[in-house]
Order: sequence, then C-alpha cells, then structure tokens
Amino acid sequence: MTLQDEIVIDCPYCGESLWILVDPSIEFQEYVEDCQVCCQPIEIVAVCEPGLSPAVKARHQDEV
Repeated sequence: MTLQDEIVIDCPYCGESLWILVDPSIEFQEYVEDCQVCCQPIEIVAVCEPGLSPAVKARHQDEV
C-alpha cells in the first residue's frame, strides 16, 4: 500500500486553491491535471526526497 500526500496548489489560470495527491515514493513526477474549477490543463511537477514534504510546482501547460 502506497501512502499519498495531500498538497494544496493554486491554479495558475484562475487562482483557485486545489487539493492534489502526490506519491512521495516517486522521486520525480511530471504530469498534467485539469483544474477542477476552470478546466484548464495544469502542469504539475513534484520532487520528493525521503523525510521531506514534496516540493510541488503548478504552472501553465505551455510555460517553460
């Protein structure tokens, strides 16, 4: 069984606060999730180090 961390992010499009789940057993994660409010695609980047909370960045899908 894998535990997941609940993380709050702000949608880079509408600014709404959203809850996402991050699997801390995976060191680097990059995926797209649609905002639950405005339906825009948010690129999620999460870096997880043992013993630390995941570092999560949410950005526009086309942002470099």
